[in-house]
Amino acid sequence: MESKLEDVLERLESLVKQKEILGLKEYCRGEKAFQRPPATSLVDESGVYGRDNEKEAIMKLLCLENANGNQLDVIPIVGMGGVGKTTLAQLVYNDKRVDEWFDIKAWVCVSEEFDAFRVTKTILEEITSICDSSQNLNQLQLKLKEKLLGKKFLFVLDDVWNEKYVDWEELRSPFCFGAKNSKIVVTTRNESVASIMRTVPTYYLNILSDEDCWELFAKHAFVDTSPSMHPNLSATGEAMVKRCRGLPLAAKALGGLLRCNLDVDEWNKISTSNLWDITDGILPALRLSYYYLPSHLKRCFAYCSLFPKDYEFKKEELVRLWMAEDLLLNFKSKEEMEEQGKEYFKDLASRSFFHQLSLDKSCFVMHDLISDLAKSVAGEFFCRLEGCDNLCEINQKARHLSNVQENYDVRKKFETLPKAKGLRTFLSLKSLPWHSYVTNKVMHDLLLKSRLRVLSLAKYCNINEIPKEISKLKHLRSLDLSGSSIKSLPNSLSTLYNLQMLTLFRCSNLVELPKDMGRLINMYYLNIRGTMLARMPKGMGKLKDLRTLTDFVLGKQNGSSIEELGKLKHLHGQLAISGLKNVACARDAKSVNLKDKMNLKELEFRWKKHTYGSEVLGQFEADKEVLQQLEPHTNLEHLVIGFYRGTRFPEWVGHSSFLNVVSVHLRGCKFCHSMPPLGQLSSLKSLSISGFSAVVNVGDEFYGSGHALTKPFGSLENLRFEDMPEWE
Repeated sequence: MESKLEDVLERLESLVKQKEILGLKEYCRGEKAFQRPPATSLVDESGVYGRDNEKEAIMKLLCLENANGNQLDVIPIVGMGGVGKTTLAQLVYNDKRVDEWFDIKAWVCVSEEFDAFRVTKTILEEITSICDSSQNLNQLQLKLKEKLLGKKFLFVLDDVWNEKYVDWEELRSPFCFGAKNSKIVVTTRNESVASIMRTVPTYYLNILSDEDCWELFAKHAFVDTSPSMHPNLSATGEAMVKRCRGLPLAAKALGGLLRCNLDVDEWNKISTSNLWDITDGILPALRLSYYYLPSHLKRCFAYCSLFPKDYEFKKEELVRLWMAEDLLLNFKSKEEMEEQGKEYFKDLASRSFFHQLSLDKSCFVMHDLISDLAKSVAGEFFCRLEGCDNLCEINQKARHLSNVQENYDVRKKFETLPKAKGLRTFLSLKSLPWHSYVTNKVMHDLLLKSRLRVLSLAKYCNINEIPKEISKLKHLRSLDLSGSSIKSLPNSLSTLYNLQMLTLFRCSNLVELPKDMGRLINMYYLNIRGTMLARMPKGMGKLKDLRTLTDFVLGKQNGSSIEELGKLKHLHGQLAISGLKNVACARDAKSVNLKDKMNLKELEFRWKKHTYGSEVLGQFEADKEVLQQLEPHTNLEHLVIGFYRGTRFPEWVGHSSFLNVVSVHLRGCKFCHSMPPLGQLSSLKSLSISGFSAVVNVGDEFYGSGHALTKPFGSLENLRFEDMPEWE
């Protein structure tokens, strides 16, 4: 109780300090929070760079006929804070062609409070240039209707935050009386707002190029002179501008910081410091995005301060961390909690806090300025260790700690770790492609942190043993040892009843799990992909909450049987079942009941790699029966079958009912002499077949029985045959 009280007091002290820093005052009634000054329609076009193409793209949308026969088109411009959405809208609004195309135009800065009365009143006053005294929304809308009747108009609604569809419907009522091909341009940081209001595809505003960013920076930094007059500043200036990452707001603020200051030493000093990170032109605009978040999203976003800049993360990984830290609202089941976490993630991404990578759609990253924002709002309870030269002091109030791995993480880096007695999180984050090594003292110190909920020692290759004392971490919910050199885990791990997530990805030396794994009844996520496990321990069927199980390994004896897999009713995502050679009979395989596991999207069935001369004909038919009983739900999307020993595949492989299958990989099925009818899979895009030694020719059976009526392989994009020596 005493420690909890200390935590509360520390939190209150931190809030008081934040209140003083932000200049907040106490009032008896609610006041507006920190608010961005409203933007007008005016713009200094000489100070805008690199937006000609974007402007013309919006202009093109303005002159198009309304989409889908709509009377009115709504064009959303979406982008993160500071990227220049308002500026782009100003450029469009003030273009001379707009005055030619539209009879009426109006500009409204909507901001955080979506007040239909205020917005309607502003539009009416913009149109008439007369201050209206009406106090009733109905009266205002009737007047606006009269003004718009038969008129083609353009309205710009700048900085919209409201996500309530009913509010938008209320506002737009009089707009329907305008002439056809009227337009509304909306600027917003929130993709959800765009999806509610738009009638045409959203226009996503990208960042500036380095060249355009430099031009904008130079305009503000070089007053009454030019960069060419100061070549000694170019290299330093260009390096700083690249750190702006294409944000006009950042480039402008940086230029203002260096305005009229053309001293080389001063530029170098600023270039190597963090001063530019906290200038008023950057963080206040981004803080706006943060302070309007609901409290639950604020907590989740602040947690991301543990990630270093440019760190790439997956949605599912971050959601699991939020779950382990109790940052999500309480639900009846972990499944509901995970789904809610995904919604939280989606909300933050739609507000441009997370940016999806263009090459790897499963990965996200935070812009540097967003990362700075996260760090600034997280406070002293969060700490990030980076580098060995610039060591970060771990204070006694630290609750959440991340460590950005170096090649060698030496003892000195963690010498203040004992101070953080109330530590709840230790995240080891990889930033380098090669192996890392860590001092043994870290493990010793962490095992003394009895309040730990999240422990990650991933990708330290010199960790080859986990002490049995890990059982002291009674509150541990997530343990990640991926990429380590451990061969086994102590059975004492099985006493961690709160453990929900165990990640052992690519522990290539791991050969066994704790024999009492079945006692971990709260286990929700188990990733053992890339291990060398010989079998699953007995009692795996007791893990009733298990939702993600990457692999289930069937051994010859002394392990969980395939029937245990049937007791895990909530599995979703991916599952690989290996060692199918050890299934005694098809009846056992039927108990897995994959047909009822509708959330499994990726399945892999693996027999043991063939040893020449070891198989007999009876086994071929037995394997076919086993595979027949493993028929999955038709929601399946990806299928892999390896080293299957049957001569033919069961009927479900290639059946036309599997409408969602997009990839199939069959390998090492050396006894199969004919192909399954994969041409019937209407969504199949990728097909790979290798090691079919018995196949002499591929005939019509490959297309399926219905190929005369429908085109076989209608969606196929990639086809690969390999290692088929008898194919004529």
